[in-house]
Amino acid sequence: MTAPPARAALHDALLSMETREEMDAFLADLCTPAELRAFAERWQVARLLDQGGKSYREIAAEAHASPTTVVRVARYLKDMPHQGYRIALDRLKA
Repeated sequence: MTAPPARAALHDALLSMETREEMDAFLADLCTPAELRAFAERWQVARLLDQGGKSYREIAAEAHASPTTVVRVARYLKDMPHQGYRIALDRLKA
């Protein structure tokens, strides 16, 4: 599936960042502080779910996330066809 042009351009911009500092600066310009917190929270939930061994309630408390967020991220990890979380989790493990 090909992304729409504006989305493809965003992908290119994200992929052009070479360091964490560059990525942080770009994201700080692109997103509101609340959006960045939400992204970081979802990513922490995905990592905790992938580790296993904790209940959704424990994950929500540790990640300072709502139970709804934990359920949503879990659904994306298990059921959704794009598997973006899975790709990132597996690559970072390697």
